[in-house]
Amino acid sequence: MKSFFKLVLANLTAIFIVIAGFFAFFIVLVALSSISETSDVKSNSVLTLDLKTKIIDSPSEDQEDLFSINNEEKAVLLFDVLQAINKAKTDDKIKGISIEADNMNAGITQLDDIRNALIDFKKSGKFVYAYGNTVSQGAYYLGSVADKYYLNPAGGIELKGLSAEVTFFKSFAEKYGIGIQVIRHGKFKAAVEPFLKDEISPENKEQLSTLLNDIWLNTSKKIATSRKISESEFKTITDSLYGYLPNLSLQYKLADQLIQKSEYDNIIKKKLKIDADKKLNKISFAKYADSKDSEGGKNKVAILYASGSINGGKGYDGIYSDNFRKEIKKLSEDDKVKAVVFRINSPGGSANASDEILFEMQQLKRKKPVVVSFGDYAASGGYYIAMGADKIFSEPNTLTGSIGVFGVIPYFKDLAAKNGIRSDAVTTNANSNMISAINGLSPGALTIMTRSVESTYQRFVHFVTVNRKKSFEEIDAVGGGRIWSGVRAKQIGLVDELGSLQDAINYAAKSANLKDYGVSTYPAKMSKFEQIFSSETDEDFSSRVIKNKIGKENFKIFQQFTDPNAKASVMMETPFSIKLN
Repeated sequence: MKSFFKLVLANLTAIFIVIAGFFAFFIVLVALSSISETSDVKSNSVLTLDLKTKIIDSPSEDQEDLFSINNEEKAVLLFDVLQAINKAKTDDKIKGISIEADNMNAGITQLDDIRNALIDFKKSGKFVYAYGNTVSQGAYYLGSVADKYYLNPAGGIELKGLSAEVTFFKSFAEKYGIGIQVIRHGKFKAAVEPFLKDEISPENKEQLSTLLNDIWLNTSKKIATSRKISESEFKTITDSLYGYLPNLSLQYKLADQLIQKSEYDNIIKKKLKIDADKKLNKISFAKYADSKDSEGGKNKVAILYASGSINGGKGYDGIYSDNFRKEIKKLSEDDKVKAVVFRINSPGGSANASDEILFEMQQLKRKKPVVVSFGDYAASGGYYIAMGADKIFSEPNTLTGSIGVFGVIPYFKDLAAKNGIRSDAVTTNANSNMISAINGLSPGALTIMTRSVESTYQRFVHFVTVNRKKSFEEIDAVGGGRIWSGVRAKQIGLVDELGSLQDAINYAAKSANLKDYGVSTYPAKMSKFEQIFSSETDEDFSSRVIKNKIGKENFKIFQQFTDPNAKASVMMETPFSIKLN
């Protein structure tokens, strides 16, 4: 018996050592993967934007699979990319820029900003070349700004225009016995339309058509101008899908030459007077971009990034009210921060969390200039949290507005009955069982939630009227959940100016009377190690695994049916996201 216990103890000790060793090894790998790469810039170098570059708007978007230790894709902040291009203009070691991306992992307004920066870079006299194989529409939009565009002889350009496809769940839900109760304010509030109808409403079709045509007109005009093609001819090229065939891409001036990648590299070598057998010095944006904060002694303009859905509580992958309240108070108490640029890239989310963030921004505005910059979208709750600003800058293609409110409550009465499931509730009051997974909302709950949605809409419009200096009727007329492009938003007074993040920074510095200043970003980027073990998130490990497997958009739908907090919440959110895919 004594030897038996010794054997068991020895085995337990061995198992513990193995587990501890594996855990320690994993920690070391994660820590090593979090170390930033730096690289000296060699003379006669080419700054290269390739497939390994992921452009992100906010540090919180730099989410990695827990086990992606050797992931070659490098995330770079948009601000750092723009700073790198500006720096490269006067860097004697950088002779030009090469765009070598078939697909661009970037939003439409990010592509706009980078494109504008490249146009400015070309004024230095340095070259911008581009090469593609099978090129996405977004990658071509960016690459078309190049002096020369080279295409693989077996490649193609996915030039087709924009479309929006809405998927409807009403009949599916009815077929399988899933009930969905919807409360909304605004006939344009299309986030809930898939649960109410089996076809697109005239209102939603109208707003989508206006939005897509606004964005495509702006985008296609820039491509046509860069490629020296008339707008009418470019429309024919797009409608006919000529870009998909390399010979027609060449014929219709979408590309300048059909060559292999090695031939493209030789063209750059010749441009730089480098022998064909010598190595071409390329440096990625991830390595070249200076992402460090400004010198500590300087006065600062702070960029507060708000990217993703708006949620209550704590978290990193998105906008969480508890975290943002802390960040805003940091900025308020930091005497070196003289002005704040609130960079918003959000479709909205929780109405309650949006209200918490807006209140803190209003308090911050009393102490320092607050300037808002919109990214790809600033809609619904994303627009709401901007109402504490002194001035609002929007990109021309930003999805803006969506001033509306809704609530969605799924229940499973018919599905349960079909499978022999029913429920009885014992209550103390009329609406104790106000939200039931089987029976949905009680009559009293439906009444009170309808009133809650209406009062939240009234509060939303009130804050917009104060910030935009317009009447309730004027805002209500352009509200109702309707989404606008940045261009239209400027015309109807929902934003002050059309401009980039840099324009907002310049205005903030001017408002604070700053001439010599640095720029720092908040919240700080978390390393992979911190993302795994941080206590700053209420999201459990299983949720992270599910999100990683099914994707962020599908996870949001999953949450709507499984998260009791999401089901019971009044939401300010828009379903739209425009990508130049």
